[in-house]
Amino acid sequence: QVQLVESGGGLVQAGGSLRLSCACSGGTFSVYHMGWFRRAPGKERDLVAAITWTDGKPYYVDSVKGRFTISRDNDKNTVYLQMTGLKPEDTAVYYCWDGRDSWGQGTQVTVSS
Repeated sequence: QVQLVESGGGLVQAGGSLRLSCACSGGTFSVYHMGWFRRAPGKERDLVAAITWTDGKPYYVDSVKGRFTISRDNDKNTVYLQMTGLKPEDTAVYYCWDGRDSWGQGTQVTVSS
């Protein structure tokens, strides 16, 4: 069974940066598309970024393009989300997803104005 464990969330001022990590175990990480979702208070869980397993091609929602970078290290079974230029509207619980049916427990990101 795939297990995903996120880390790296926290409280940061607007304009600041954070790097989220998601460690994957129990599966063949190198063949998973991986993604980051977020759920803001009172909203649905939405896709933020994803990365393919075949060629590492990234995808971003428009609201984070140019500010967030998704990457993966197949040797470490880990996917990252580098977040820069953070805005208060980025405040949410961020979840890692293995492109199938496994989710992490989430990590809170809070951006103060």
